Amino acid sequence: MTSADRRLLRHLVVAVVIKLIVLTALWWLFVRDTRVTVDATRIDQRLGGVTSSQGASK
Repeated sequence: MTSADRRLLRHLVVAVVIKLIVLTALWWLFVRDTRVTVDATRIDQRLGGVTSSQGASK
């Protein structure tokens, strides 16, 4: 492995690490506290199918 290859590898690793840090920070700031409520009736209306109660068997 030449010095140019090592330098390129180092730059790529640094770029990937920086991107992971930025993505983690964005997730931490904007996504982590987001909660989505699921309404079975609305899903049924949207999909046009039959939904059963949670835990109930058909």
